[in-house]
Amino acid sequence: MATCLVAGRAAADLARPSGKTILTVGGRIRNTNDGAEAIFDLAMLDALGNTSFTTSTPWTDKPNRWEGVPLATLMAAVGADGTTLRAIALNDYVVDMPLAGLDVEGAILADRRNGVPMPISDKGPLFIVYPFDDRPELRKQAVYMRCAWQVARLDVL
Repeated sequence: MATCLVAGRAAADLARPSGKTILTVGGRIRNTNDGAEAIFDLAMLDALGNTSFTTSTPWTDKPNRWEGVPLATLMAAVGADGTTLRAIALNDYVVDMPLAGLDVEGAILADRRNGVPMPISDKGPLFIVYPFDDRPELRKQAVYMRCAWQVARLDVL
């Protein structure tokens, strides 16, 4: 199994998903499992290590508990080697965000809200969320725009 150095530590090549693929990561990445891309099912994302926080958003009527893999962890797992992360949603919404700062800002790729997987009809299966209640400095339009829901693909540029 090949390894490479990611964020100061070795990262192993990725296994293939055994369940339904819910995320494709492409672009400038070093760890792949499907040609030049990395594909993930829910179990693979969970295995990277989930975190959770409770926060309100402009799109929900009350604070919710969001759970998912930190975007910085996911980027380390795929060996991201770029400066920008592009999120592409099922509805073709596209947003670019800087890779630098994802760990500090606490962005996650949430797959559960209040302990329940999110259906496509309600912002799922994946939703980029920031801990707005814990980090008031993130409550601004430039960050809100990064909160894509129905995320299906991430590209490292």
